[in-house]
Amino acid sequence: MRTTDPQISFADLEFIKQGVRLEPTLKAIADFLDQHGAIVQRVRHDLVRGLKKPTTGRTGLTAPQVLRSMILMRVKNWDYRELRERIADGYTLRHFTAFNSQRVPKHDAFNRAVNRLTPATLQAVNDTVIRVAVNLGLEDGTKLRVDTTVVETDIHHPTDNTLLWDSVRVLTRRVRKLAAVLPAGVGSFTNRTRSARRRMQEIQRMTARERHRRQVRTYRALIRITEQVVNEARAVVNRTVRVRGLDPITHVTIDALRSEIARHCELGDRVISQTRRRVLHGEQVPTEEKLYSIFETHTDLIKRGKVLKPIEFGHKVFLAESGHGLITQYRVLTGNPADQIHVTPSLERHTKGFGQVPDLYSSDRGFFNETNIAACQTAGVKVTCIPQSGGKRSADREAFEKSPAFKKGQRFRAGIEGRISVLFRGRGMKRALVEGRERFELLVGAAVLANNLMVIAALLSRKHVRRRLAAA
Repeated sequence: MRTTDPQISFADLEFIKQGVRLEPTLKAIADFLDQHGAIVQRVRHDLVRGLKKPTTGRTGLTAPQVLRSMILMRVKNWDYRELRERIADGYTLRHFTAFNSQRVPKHDAFNRAVNRLTPATLQAVNDTVIRVAVNLGLEDGTKLRVDTTVVETDIHHPTDNTLLWDSVRVLTRRVRKLAAVLPAGVGSFTNRTRSARRRMQEIQRMTARERHRRQVRTYRALIRITEQVVNEARAVVNRTVRVRGLDPITHVTIDALRSEIARHCELGDRVISQTRRRVLHGEQVPTEEKLYSIFETHTDLIKRGKVLKPIEFGHKVFLAESGHGLITQYRVLTGNPADQIHVTPSLERHTKGFGQVPDLYSSDRGFFNETNIAACQTAGVKVTCIPQSGGKRSADREAFEKSPAFKKGQRFRAGIEGRISVLFRGRGMKRALVEGRERFELLVGAAVLANNLMVIAALLSRKHVRRRLAAA
């Protein structure tokens, strides 16, 4: 696969000569990326990773095309199909994504190219963008506001009966595919999807009063069906371990299906175990031992005390925003750690990136404890705007939280709620419609990168306006 930049045609030169007018935000982003090639180099490194001869072979998407297409998709909040259609439909977006008059590939080519990137690469790209913004004088790092939010994974609401049903239907479907590939089939395997579905629906339709009388009995039947399906699927894997006389491509397909069946058998065992412990034995299963989806196994259960949404399924994400709207730090967290643990690390990373601690550090009361307040004061933060959580306030604390400086800091803190809303509604971070933890982190990094580039575009535009006014 060749990832080198394509040659510009005479038609492209004519369009460039006549002047292709991008919308101001996209034009500012394009100019910014053109002036800082180090950003593109990191993307190119991921695209050629694992290729023996990256300069030969079939022509693939170049690093600028992949980076700009990913940014455009997050800026406009499109999916891959709409991204491809929009780029192919107009020359301005062709010009922005560096396709010009070339043929635009299908949507799955964009998907494969973006998925070759790693979360570490996007983290490095975001760090480079922030560093460039500091060097351009667009950000001074005197203010910092932090918060955590939850990005949902693409799963249905997990219950024990639906997870058991998922295991039955997925294993049955995988075994069917394997039987279709093998000339002699897979041997004995009973299709129990109908009986499993009936018992799952029976549990779903039970009233609170009926659950006391009938739930355990129905769950026993559903668990027994799931165990039978898992055992028979595992026997199919063992019986098909030695298949001969087929072409290499078919062997690869068979091995992939056998691996999938074996993996889902293990997940089915986990679902059966946690259902038996919780429903039949009345045990309180710890959160870290639970499985909330057999598709997105990395999903965490998050409780943040929200009235409208007491329980969320996804991952907690830590965000730190500067005074000018740049997201200088982001991390996808594992589990549901307390917000208090992020204060000292965020100060250290801010000091490393800007060479100084912020004059104002602002957050909500979830980040409060005496250790964090002392750490901010020791580091040299002038105003530590973290409201006290619980307990009786001392007279000095009461006076400080009523002071104009503290109230101003809390008004500044409220801005990060708006930034989170923009990331959710405008950059596609509300629900991650991707598979796997790595792609989840990739989506969060892409949304943050698109936000930062749009903020930098707006700051550069204001800077140019001030210069013109000063010259006039």
